[in-house]
Amino acid sequence: MIKVLLSLLLFSTLVFSHEIKYNKDAVGAVRHLKLYKYPAWVSEIELSDGRKVLFSSPKGMFEFYLHPAGWYSQYHIKNEHDFKTLYVTDFQTAKVINAKGAFFVYGSDETSPAGDDLVPFDSYKAAEKFSKKHHGSRIFGFRDVSYGLIKFLNGAI
Repeated sequence: MIKVLLSLLLFSTLVFSHEIKYNKDAVGAVRHLKLYKYPAWVSEIELSDGRKVLFSSPKGMFEFYLHPAGWYSQYHIKNEHDFKTLYVTDFQTAKVINAKGAFFVYGSDETSPAGDDLVPFDSYKAAEKFSKKHHGSRIFGFRDVSYGLIKFLNGAI
């Protein structure tokens, strides 16, 4: 029985794991920062047509996702239907996780290469622990992050 459970766990890890691939020359779509310098912050959106768009931080990914019209001329995206999957890097484990299931710490003393940002975690418990240690103000689920919050983090409000 234990062998079966371990086999299922290993299989699910292999099937459901994702790797964000980039080389030394890759830059984020929004801030144009070199990704290899900041691997703990790298995020990715896979578009419905299969293209992958890379970001130097979750803030850049949300800026792109929450305001697709701003990127129409370059990527020909219009709305949520143009996005397939969104990924962020868990700040604690460095594993790539689905952004829609992640928890994001706002207001901590940890900043990304893009400045004030949202620090992603796979679990609420991990986000809460980090938030207490790093003076976070709030923990957001994916759907709680608004374009207004991203503008605020960018100093645009």
